Amino acid sequence: MSERLAPGPFDPEALMACYDEFKRFMLGAKTDRDFLHFHPERHGRYPFTGKFTWMTSVAEAKKPGWREAHLRQVVDVMHLLGSPLVQAGLDDDFNRKTQRIVPNEDGFGSTLVFNVRDYSEGLDGLFWRNIFGAPFVKLFGARLDAIPPEQRQTLDGGLVLVQPYELPSQAMTPDGDAAEARLIATLGPASFYDHQTNAMPLRVPDVSSLPRVS
Repeated sequence: MSERLAPGPFDPEALMACYDEFKRFMLGAKTDRDFLHFHPERHGRYPFTGKFTWMTSVAEAKKPGWREAHLRQVVDVMHLLGSPLVQAGLDDDFNRKTQRIVPNEDGFGSTLVFNVRDYSEGLDGLFWRNIFGAPFVKLFGARLDAIPPEQRQTLDGGLVLVQPYELPSQAMTPDGDAAEARLIATLGPASFYDHQTNAMPLRVPDVSSLPRVS
């Protein structure tokens, strides 16, 4: 984020030079409201293959055309990267579901830890949009068909969208939480992290055949 791309036509070589040096890169628009983050896992610390993150203003999602384009673009990225999972929603919603503060054993201070480190360990929960690839479609099986049609959509390449509510701003509300809970009950709570007891998912997808991104 400390360097500015030169004005003029987009030059991918500038990004490649950054990636070759740091093995990751982040792009931020001049508006300071749109960010792309590409961060493959290279050191074996976690079993996930990597992470591609797109962040923008939640106000954009109020526009039906934006929501349609968002879905198309996300599906294209999933196919490009061979990703079995995409989840989209509020940043605050991700923070409250994916991590927690744990007191240190020595009694001094605390540590921020991941609840579920990656999709091979199951799911932290449901968000505004949840797009499942083959490992999750197989994991949930017929349970996906039991989801109401207005909350489920089959996409290109066998992907399945599960969307509890229309807008991401409905997350972290009583109605939004209730909609997520109903779908989790339908899909099977054993596939999700239990935030009440801090118990790991009991059912996880088989991701052994997925390629690693380096």
